[in-house]
Amino acid sequence: MKDKIEIKKPEGKLGVLLPGLGAVATTFIAGTMLVRRGLGQPFGSLTQMGTIRLGKRTEKRVPRIKDFVELAELGDLVFGAWDIFPDNAYEAALKAGVLRKEHLDPIKEELEKIKPSPAVFDRNYVKKLDGPNKKKGATKYDLALQLMDDIKRFKEENQVNRLVMIWCASTEIFMKPDPVHQTIDSLEKAMKENHPAISPSMIYAYAALQSGVPFVNGAPNLTVDIPAMVELAKQQNLPVAGKDYKTGQTLMKTIIAPGLKARLIGLDGWFSTNILGNRDGEVLDDPESFKTKEESKLGSLEYILQPDVYPELYGHFYHKVRINYYPPRGDNKEGWDNIDIFGWLGYPMQIKIDFLCRDSILAAPIVLDLVLFIDLAQRAGFRGIQEWLSFYFKSPMCAPELYPEHDLFIQLMKLKNTLRYMKGEELITHLGLEYYD
Repeated sequence: MKDKIEIKKPEGKLGVLLPGLGAVATTFIAGTMLVRRGLGQPFGSLTQMGTIRLGKRTEKRVPRIKDFVELAELGDLVFGAWDIFPDNAYEAALKAGVLRKEHLDPIKEELEKIKPSPAVFDRNYVKKLDGPNKKKGATKYDLALQLMDDIKRFKEENQVNRLVMIWCASTEIFMKPDPVHQTIDSLEKAMKENHPAISPSMIYAYAALQSGVPFVNGAPNLTVDIPAMVELAKQQNLPVAGKDYKTGQTLMKTIIAPGLKARLIGLDGWFSTNILGNRDGEVLDDPESFKTKEESKLGSLEYILQPDVYPELYGHFYHKVRINYYPPRGDNKEGWDNIDIFGWLGYPMQIKIDFLCRDSILAAPIVLDLVLFIDLAQRAGFRGIQEWLSFYFKSPMCAPELYPEHDLFIQLMKLKNTLRYMKGEELITHLGLEYYD
């Protein structure tokens, strides 16, 4: 046993602040309310249902993760949100059409109490959406100050002890890092000058970090994946994580691709297409927002398969991703993958996957886990990029000199070993030699 890290107890209420009160956010909120009332099961949530092995296999110590580390209780979560539409959480959930009315009605009164504050929004960054519930300010810095006032007021009115902010709003247009993103000073100057390189999601992240609130980026937006935000997080002793929830097709890629690589099965091409009809699909119908998502979805294969290490197997594969907006499908997304592979002596084979998934149903437990884990990270004194949470993201943040780890199974090992490290337990290597000495 190693020395434990001192982890502060999760005392009192935990405020969960959500930019975006759409399908993902309402499915997460309503699902959490149903679970804590005993009206549903938290399927898909590692924090609620996952286990962790401690010590040797022969010791048979396999507690639930929630019994091993000090996580906030579901009953202690208090929800707040911003959105461009003024609908309360019940109305927003009905419009999203993910959860059925018979699931929402038992918690109707509780959901109706969650009313979004006016959002920071600019159609230059999300071109397919608009709504009436928006903040006004002379500069982007003024808007950040308004968000900081919202955060302070929410904390006081709800008497919460701690806060986290997790992005559940739309994908913004594709943005490259800019010189104004390099330092805190240049970032603040750019906000005061309404620089176009400062997106709405960056304004939220800045407001959160300046308010002492950890930030999680659930979209492929640049947001906190810039030096200034990482510097600010470290300065404020806060953890940050992102980006882009790993839900449908990319989840499949990070499961299948490691298997191909493990068996040294070659890849000629991987063609992926999606149809979806929710608000996310509508936003991604704009080419500039799609570019942001595309960058996030394309990266995983290259990093997992390592074409530079295995040029004969993966040096020339063709990878294409398409997303098509199809309103009748709603939140039920369908992802097709056509995978052209080759084996012994180069003989061709194929894998075909048709994944009929529900985006928000897959995302909701991810949001819950990230809320609880980023709060744990803060109480454990972790700051800056939390790479151990890569398990949940399509495009995981990491140190500038590193490549992101995309292999789902390596990501899970990293996550669980981080929890063991926190609690002073031996890290598990799976070597197993000790059983044969």
